[in-house]
Formats: sequence, C-alpha cells, structure tokens
Amino acid sequence: MTSAAEGVLGPGPAPQASGKVKAFLRLVMIEHSVFALPFAYIAALTAMFTLDRVMHWGELLLVTLCMVGLRTFAMAANRIIDREIDSRNPRTAGRELVTGAVSVRSAWTGAGIALVLFLGSAALLNPLCLMLAPLAVVPMVVYPYGKRFTNFPHAILGLAQAIGPIGAWLAVTGEWSWDAVILGVAVGVWIGGFDLIFGCQDVAADRAEGVKSVPARFGIPAALWGARAAHVVTTGLLVWYALATGAGALFWFGLLIVAAAFLYEHTIVKPHDLSRLNRAFFTVNGFIGIALFACAVLDLANRGMVL
Repeated sequence: MTSAAEGVLGPGPAPQASGKVKAFLRLVMIEHSVFALPFAYIAALTAMFTLDRVMHWGELLLVTLCMVGLRTFAMAANRIIDREIDSRNPRTAGRELVTGAVSVRSAWTGAGIALVLFLGSAALLNPLCLMLAPLAVVPMVVYPYGKRFTNFPHAILGLAQAIGPIGAWLAVTGEWSWDAVILGVAVGVWIGGFDLIFGCQDVAADRAEGVKSVPARFGIPAALWGARAAHVVTTGLLVWYALATGAGALFWFGLLIVAAAFLYEHTIVKPHDLSRLNRAFFTVNGFIGIALFACAVLDLANRGMVL
C-alpha cells in the first residue's frame, strides 16, 4: 500500500521502511495494548508496594517491553494463521496480510523481533521469568487455532491474557503469588467476556466458513448473556483481589467505575442491534483498564508508595 507522502517523496528506502513498520503496527493493532497492559501495571506496582513501597521504573519498563513484545507476537501469529479465513470475511478482508500491505515474510519477521524482545526482557528481569517465558507463548499460538476445534476459543484467549498480571508480579518479586492469580483470572474472564461480544459481528461469516465460537454455535443472545455472566464474575474477582491486597478507598472507587462501565457496556449492545458494538468493545473496555489503573496508582500513593 502506497501512501500519498510516499508518492510525493519517491520510493527511497527510508519512506519504504517507515511505511512497512506502520503497516505492521496496524496489522497487530498496537494501540490495543491498552486492554491488558494496565492490569500488568497494577500487579507490578502492588508487588513493589508489598516489597519496599517504592516504584522501580526500570522493572516497570521491562514489564512493559515483555507485555508489548508478547502481545505483538501473538497478534502477528494470529493474523498470519487466520489470513485465509480473513480473506473470506467481509469485515476482515481489508486486513494488511489480505490486501498485501504486509507480506507474510514481513509479518513473521516482525513476530520474530517481538518474540526476541519478550524473551530478552524476561531474561533481564529474573531467571524465573525467563524459565517460564516459553510457557506464556504457548496459548498465544494455540488461540488462533482454537476456533478450528472448539466452540469456546474465547476461553483460550482468556487464559492467554491471564498470564499478564501473574507474570508482572513474578517479574518484580521472583516469587509466585495467589493474589496475582486472582487478578490474572479476573483479566482473563473479562477479556474472554468481551471477546464473546466481539464475536457476535461475525456469526454469518463464521457459520459459512465453519469457524467455531459461542455466538456461531449458540447464537448472539446466548453469547451476550455469557458476556454478562463473565463480567459479573470479573467484578467479583476484582473485589476479591482488593480484599486480598488490602486495597484502599481509591481502589474501591475504581471498582465502582468498572462496575458502572460494565453496566453501560451491556445496555448498548442488544441481540438485534450491534450498531454500537465497537463502542462497547474498544471505547468502554479501554476505559475500564485505564480508569482502574489510575485509581490503583492513586490508592498506592495515598497509602505511602513512593512514585
């Protein structure tokens, strides 16, 4: 794909390289890191609070690189594996691997660089992170194949996303934490729930292609009820996490915001009206992560953490 700027400047190597990078970043939807990254930060900062009440910026940077690297690898692998299916779905037919804006070779190169970034950052954190890092990669690769053999690929996605907070806590302490597991499961159930909503828009195409999902198998109303149940469970798990970690009033205020956002999300998406689905998926869920992270940081600072 050639941009207008490239047409004016000519086909020099720098603009071409820049265009390829931008196309790859569009392919992996780098901006969607906003969904899971705030929860990894919450886990990492809470772990730092339990250790010495000081924010360690170097560790936080490495956690960021791990999260972005692993998610970028996962998205690139997902797009590569699904490119044939994507080409036959009107909603996804414009994706970069389908149109040729990104070649398969370039996508694998980007995925490889992202994987090296993830493993290298894990190695710099502590030996346990490096040892467990390959295990984190497995569900990222299994997920795109999940829709080929199970009606519940959303659960695989949830498992993949649950790794983030658990890994972030391990990155800081080098030790296992059940508190982090609670937060990780909350994130996994949350993301699995809104993936149920997102999958509703592809029911016709999925059924035609034999792609498996809860909406395709059980229908849109059942998927939306499943998403509601998932988000009720998510709220309960976040309450459990707040109790387990002794969270203060500001974190509890953040939970009220999350609960209100969930209620709003499930009032704007109806079984026979998916016109506001993207608002529910992108805007509301992005807001949930950022809002709770902001409240968590303010709460930790109010309880004596040095930022």
